[in-house]
Amino acid sequence: MALKKTSNGTTILSTRTAYENRWLKIREDILLYPNGKEGLYGIVERGEFAVIFPLGDGPEGKTVTLVNQYRYPVDKSLWELPMGMWELNPTAAPEDVARGELEEETGLRAQHIQNVGSFYQGAGYSNQKGHVFLATGLSQHATQRESTEIDMMTKTFPLSEMTNMIERGEIVCMVSIAAYGVLCAKKLI
Repeated sequence: MALKKTSNGTTILSTRTAYENRWLKIREDILLYPNGKEGLYGIVERGEFAVIFPLGDGPEGKTVTLVNQYRYPVDKSLWELPMGMWELNPTAAPEDVARGELEEETGLRAQHIQNVGSFYQGAGYSNQKGHVFLATGLSQHATQRESTEIDMMTKTFPLSEMTNMIERGEIVCMVSIAAYGVLCAKKLI
């Protein structure tokens, strides 16, 4: 018995949760494709997240504040834009998440925060959607990092240095690179 059809005519024959914790759920679906072949698809379900581009003013011009933190899955410390999701409040407005994550990770508060676009992080295996925010009118306050962010460092760079860091392979976080690309394409930075 079919559960439902997708927009491309694929029929979902069955679905089950293979694993779940407070951060994610892994679902397995048995599918019947329009060509009559059956297949198995694994999907990582995660809540929406915000990625924030903190654009400041420095003595030499525009700046961006990045965080550096250890990422266990890849066993490396990475330079990234501040970002996150609220697992305990999954219905929070993306702007509230953006403001909260910005202050939590960097101690920065933004007078102005603008949602400039959205994208899917890994649409081939996950339904997670990210929202890109441009934060301006920044003022420094204390960070409020989670216990898992204890090793996090924050540094403000000239905006041009972010381009150089991407070119040199020093920024390899695809979410940060995608957010940077959205802001460049919209001529906001």
